[in-house]
Amino acid sequence: MVACFAGAPGKVWSFPLNGGRVEGGQLTMPLGQRVVLIGGGHNALITAFYLAKGGFKPLVLERREMVGGGAITEEFYPGFKTSTLAHTLGPLRTEIARDMELDKFACEILYPAPRVFAPKPDGGSLLFWNDNARTARGIANISERDSAKYMEFADALDHLTGVLDQLVSITPPAIDKPTPEDLWTLLKTGRNVRMLGKKGIFDLLRWAPMAVADFVSEFFETELIRAVIAARGIFGTALGPWSAGSTAVLLLRAACDTHPVGTASFPRGGLGSFTRALAESAKQAGAEIRIDAEVQHIRIKDGAVAGVVLTSGEEIAVDAVASGLDPKRTFFHLLDPSQLDPTFANRIKNFRSNGTVAKVNLALGGLPTFSALDPTEGFLEALSGRIHIGPEIDYLERAFDASKYGEFSPAPYLDVCIPTILDPELAPEGKHILSACVQFAPYKLRDGDWDLCRRELGAVVIRTLSNYAPDLPSLVEGMQVITPKDLETSYSFTGGHIFHGELALDQIFTMRPVLDWARYKTPIRGLFLCGSGTHPGNGLSGASGANAAREIIRDLR
Repeated sequence: MVACFAGAPGKVWSFPLNGGRVEGGQLTMPLGQRVVLIGGGHNALITAFYLAKGGFKPLVLERREMVGGGAITEEFYPGFKTSTLAHTLGPLRTEIARDMELDKFACEILYPAPRVFAPKPDGGSLLFWNDNARTARGIANISERDSAKYMEFADALDHLTGVLDQLVSITPPAIDKPTPEDLWTLLKTGRNVRMLGKKGIFDLLRWAPMAVADFVSEFFETELIRAVIAARGIFGTALGPWSAGSTAVLLLRAACDTHPVGTASFPRGGLGSFTRALAESAKQAGAEIRIDAEVQHIRIKDGAVAGVVLTSGEEIAVDAVASGLDPKRTFFHLLDPSQLDPTFANRIKNFRSNGTVAKVNLALGGLPTFSALDPTEGFLEALSGRIHIGPEIDYLERAFDASKYGEFSPAPYLDVCIPTILDPELAPEGKHILSACVQFAPYKLRDGDWDLCRRELGAVVIRTLSNYAPDLPSLVEGMQVITPKDLETSYSFTGGHIFHGELALDQIFTMRPVLDWARYKTPIRGLFLCGSGTHPGNGLSGASGANAAREIIRDLR
């Protein structure tokens, strides 16, 4: 099967699904070019899979003893294993899951019926179910108006699906000299935009630059609903709900999952089982994966990639390199900056990548009792999805305010899950794990350092949770606190940013990572980026890796 598109005037390029290219009636195949992928995160594994399917010889080099990057499962306390960093799945784009046939590699995904349980300190709560109508019926007990508005909001996100989905799956167009393919892609995107109708187009243009607090206020009057939905626009960012452009982040995430409160899915065995399945699929396609193989630097000759040198001293000759690491680590740690154009180097230097998320994993002797739930009816199901701690917009904004001044809030916004409810084998029998993503925890503290403040942050999280589950402190048997500094030193996220760089209006789409270089290529010939520091760069969807593979294959032919 061959897919065709119009190229330069008078020429048609065709790309067979098996990776060859038809030009002038003749099929040409890559001659087994060796492409090294640096880092074994989920995007790099997806890129490796598609490169192998395209006839290349991808070699993944992972520094640590396991692949997965930020999607890993580790034992953090004797007998307790959890998804160490990220704790929910993307969701992975449908076409990637289909192509990689992950169901063949013992990757079972668990989907709880309630996506989010949102308690309030006064004992009230809301449940946001997979079924939007069921959620609306629950909201009706609080506000008939918001019940109707919830369905209207869900429909509004669904209405944008075609445009948003296409935007995350395309290569950002060249600004100065768009290619024929760029023009064709923009034409198709324009058609989808026109299908929104006049009101839909107006809404999209108006919503994207808005503060997400204003966006949700257009629909809802109940603070708890506003806060739960608005949190989707600030998670993992250095944005508060009143920050301009935070709605654009929410819409970017809605491209992968249009549900109002986002995803809630958990691989059995933790996220490590998901990335192991990605690795097995890539290997079956023809990729080679090496662990404990840290790249020391990329060797450049005459402005082009020539090889990579490992810390062991081994040198590997390559035809191309795709870095799954963040842009700053790629250009300033693996390359001699003198090899870079000064303007480009300065832009990368100014790419904002200081993180605001910490992770706290708790080993619990039992299941905590949340005051907002009836312990005799449905409480296990209610706690099986994500738990949102942040009852009001102003609560979220105050948590953000502290980080602007180098402090972490005494009342942080928490995205929590208890994975052992659906997957009890992660902990000893009768015991549980609580996993909490904590915002906002600045990379740079104004006073002290993270080694001194680590335990204090853990205590703040436990104290905050005790306002909703009073017996939780007495259940804690062990605790792991991962700070933004740990994310940098142990997991190689420069600045501790879980998305390899800030998600903001000036760092997305054609400006991710920087203007003129948002197409996965770099100024060094044969060097590409495939990590979350590229478009769309958002969570465990795999879009950055798949998009990068497409551009690498096109460029190397």
